[in-house]
Amino acid sequence: MRSYQDPCGVARALDLVGDRWALLVVRELMLGPKRFTDLHRDLPGSSQNVLSQRLRELEEAGVVRRRKLPPPAVVWVYELTAWGLGLEPVLLHLGRWGSRAPITTANRLGVTSLVLALKAMYLPGFEGSLELRMGEEVFFVETSREDIAVGRGPAARPDAVLKGEAGALASVLFQGADPREAVAAGELEIEGDEAAVKRLIGHLASSAT
Repeated sequence: MRSYQDPCGVARALDLVGDRWALLVVRELMLGPKRFTDLHRDLPGSSQNVLSQRLRELEEAGVVRRRKLPPPAVVWVYELTAWGLGLEPVLLHLGRWGSRAPITTANRLGVTSLVLALKAMYLPGFEGSLELRMGEEVFFVETSREDIAVGRGPAARPDAVLKGEAGALASVLFQGADPREAVAAGELEIEGDEAAVKRLIGHLASSAT
């Protein structure tokens, strides 16, 4: 691995996660373990060789570990160590900072990126519970006037449930698309209190701000 040979903590951090794809691997594992095939699917621009190399380097650095899931799954997955999970606030701040840069790709936002963006862009003040369903993946969103919690699994008592692809949800939540137009176009389904969805949108920083 290349090194900046600089004792500064920033330089030492970049020695570990500064190579291409490294931080995006960390991003994809932030919400839980994934198989290699899942990571390669969710990072479509990466080659298998480069992805394997980054995972090996992150594992050697103690940021990522590989383990076998117990029966009946019995598959190998990659997950963040406790030290690796400590990168979450870095990713959230970096995502918030980067949201001001212009979007230069037609590719749509991924599921993990959308969920982390909710945490990064949340503006305190909204209280409510939502559930997001994107294909087979389900996430809860619980907000208070001070904080937001998101994670895998259904919400206990959601005010509303949103169903759609991550890109469609991102357009409504962050980019000003009208929820009713998205519903009419068949890109989004909303069950429950539509007003709760609009209130949450009002407490998410726009990528244009």
